[in-house]
Amino acid sequence: MKKVVITPAKSFSLGTSEIAPDKSISHRSVMFAMLSDGVSEIENFLRAEDTLNSLEIVKHLGAHVEDDGTTIKISSKGIQEPFEILDCGNSGTGMRLFCGLLSSAKGHFILTGDKYLRRRPMKRVTAPLMSIGAKLDGREDGDFAPLSIRGASLKAFDYESKIASAQVKSAMILAALRADGICKYREPELSRDHTERMLKGMGADIKTDGLQTTITPLKSLLSPLKIRVPADPSSAFFFAVAAAIIPGSHVMLEGITLNPTRIEAFKALERMGVDIQYDLYDEKYEPVGNITVKYAPLKGIVIEDKIAWLIDELPALSIAMACAEGESVVKNAKELRVKESDRIATVVKALHACGIAVEEYEDGYKITGGELKKAVVDSDGDHRIAMSFIIAGLKCGMEVSDLDCINTSFPNFFSLVQKITQVGFL
Repeated sequence: MKKVVITPAKSFSLGTSEIAPDKSISHRSVMFAMLSDGVSEIENFLRAEDTLNSLEIVKHLGAHVEDDGTTIKISSKGIQEPFEILDCGNSGTGMRLFCGLLSSAKGHFILTGDKYLRRRPMKRVTAPLMSIGAKLDGREDGDFAPLSIRGASLKAFDYESKIASAQVKSAMILAALRADGICKYREPELSRDHTERMLKGMGADIKTDGLQTTITPLKSLLSPLKIRVPADPSSAFFFAVAAAIIPGSHVMLEGITLNPTRIEAFKALERMGVDIQYDLYDEKYEPVGNITVKYAPLKGIVIEDKIAWLIDELPALSIAMACAEGESVVKNAKELRVKESDRIATVVKALHACGIAVEEYEDGYKITGGELKKAVVDSDGDHRIAMSFIIAGLKCGMEVSDLDCINTSFPNFFSLVQKITQVGFL
């Protein structure tokens, strides 16, 4: 599937429990099962390329996996040295978290990925890990995959990160679990906290005080996970934007994690004028509930803080900004340049093609709302760029190419789009 043609949509109503399961939690669930002394049970696991790659990696690391199509059961007798090179596919989350998990494991491990992942910088994780004794190497002094890891004894640390990154924090927390003393990690802004929530739920001694996380090394293996993965708010957000830009439309998105560090993009849409309601019904590992989004005229907005909480949703949010009255500005988002693509450059280029006035900054962009026009957009292998401009096509029609990347995170994306409008594949 090389190209899709999207037909403009009329007002629509959509209620769905079919939003893809959360990618971040799915990755973590199979990794963290390796730290348990029992059988972890994972329901509603995201069966997409990236997360299935993580599941395959834990098998190569010695885990016993049973999968009946509904529940995945994982038991482990500790991390084993693999015969295979470990392929993370397109997932930066997978590669960066496995660096932390494997840095203290006995054995030699090679992590690689597809051509897009191999060009993404990894030193943000490998450098702090190496500073505490991890034996990591890769192209350009450990900045690019393939990465080589030899398990080592790790030192206790008091580390202050210059960036707010859940991936960096998670890698360091996983390393700290086997360090030789109590570890402290600080960040400039609170990043997503799935790792802390899930590991504490399994019995790890992890404390968060403001921007500091304190981790006590494990004295024994953790209790097994018993989790149903909630739906992914980042995936759900594409359809929230769809309702926000098509007059008279509304969606109800069921079973979404309502973790405050994951729904900031919805809060941004509220600030733009959209009517959004949240209905919480579960709080075991994560707060989970339904989100209802109703159309309202959009107004421009400035995004300059809590960037780590909505970094993945900014491409989709840029579509709402393009449809809003007035100017919208994104600042302090340089992290967008080291995602699956340089998302600042790709968003700016694609919006220009759609007839929208955009000014590019090193750490963001300014969008002047206007009338979206049909264009031909290349995703550059980035699933969020592809899906964002497919959603834009609901407003004006669109042709989007390089679509295989969508399978890395949201395999049933098109089946939901087809409930709103006509979709043609070329």
